[in-house]
Amino acid sequence: MIDEERARTWKRVLLRYLKRHRPQPEAPPPAPPPPARRDGSYAWVLPILRGIPLVLAATFVLSFWWDFDGRILPVAGWAFPLEGLLRIVAVSGLIGFFTNWLAITMLFRPRQRRPLLGQGLVPAQRDRIAYRLAQAVATDLLSEDVIKEKIRASGMIPRYRALAFTVVRDIATDPDFRRDVKRLTSRYAEDLLRREDVQERITQFTIEQMHEYAGDGLGGLALRTYRFLNEDDFRRRIDQAVQELPRTLDSALDGLDNILDRLPEALDERSEQIEEVATQAVLAFVEQLDVYSMVLDKLRGYDERELEDLLWRTTNEQLNYIKYLGSVLGCLGGLVIWQPVFALLLFAVVATLVLGVDEALLRFR
Repeated sequence: MIDEERARTWKRVLLRYLKRHRPQPEAPPPAPPPPARRDGSYAWVLPILRGIPLVLAATFVLSFWWDFDGRILPVAGWAFPLEGLLRIVAVSGLIGFFTNWLAITMLFRPRQRRPLLGQGLVPAQRDRIAYRLAQAVATDLLSEDVIKEKIRASGMIPRYRALAFTVVRDIATDPDFRRDVKRLTSRYAEDLLRREDVQERITQFTIEQMHEYAGDGLGGLALRTYRFLNEDDFRRRIDQAVQELPRTLDSALDGLDNILDRLPEALDERSEQIEEVATQAVLAFVEQLDVYSMVLDKLRGYDERELEDLLWRTTNEQLNYIKYLGSVLGCLGGLVIWQPVFALLLFAVVATLVLGVDEALLRFR
């Protein structure tokens, strides 16, 4: 219990001086802003696309009252009957919209398995999605080699090694720290030296060393003779010397100043070895990291709603484009139903012009 209390005292002292001499932490670099959505120059299109299904629904209702009844469109000698065109285009556009809407909805809904409706693709394959994402992160994004290379390239270990040496040097030269070290060391040594079992061991050790030093010659004979004739006096003198040890600690502890003075220089002399050991320790720690398991456990902890939110936040805009573009493509399909040959020829010409202009602009840029 006493040793635990001393350990806590030493810990408090060290933490106090570390706090006093640690440098001000550098402000972390600002977090990079989230990537902007790549709306480009077409962001204005989405609000228009959102209104198309409503227009198509209204057109479908209108077709029951009026749908170009008996009208004909003459184009370059061709006659195209317009009757029924509104309903064809409206129904085709609505089918395209609802088909894409249903496909996107089925990615995420139903979240829970239903007897007839089944379960959405993402919640049904949640474990497999987590497995694939974790595998991609651990293999390509945060692999062991990538982390090691980042550590080496950042110069983190030499920088923190130099910082640690600076802090140690400042603490070692702090007179308050030296005074506290001497005080704690003196208190511990005095308590230790006053214990009877310790004094007895010191006495026995001293006697053994005296006999060993005296040897078997004349000095050893004199020592053994003295002990034979004056054993009580011999033990009394040894015990008295041992009991005087606590009073001589102050002068002995003055040697701590020399140790603390030499500490920064000793660290500088071994800086390369210390850096190498620290590097190997950090790399060994990295090798023990199981990035795959950490990512997989985290993703597996997501419920169906959280996983849906994770995927939806990154694809929301694109999925909306796909959903509403279905209505536009459906309308074009309706034109093909109305006049297949003419519509396909017209689409081919328009597509060729669009691709040609796009390629020309790309080459020019």
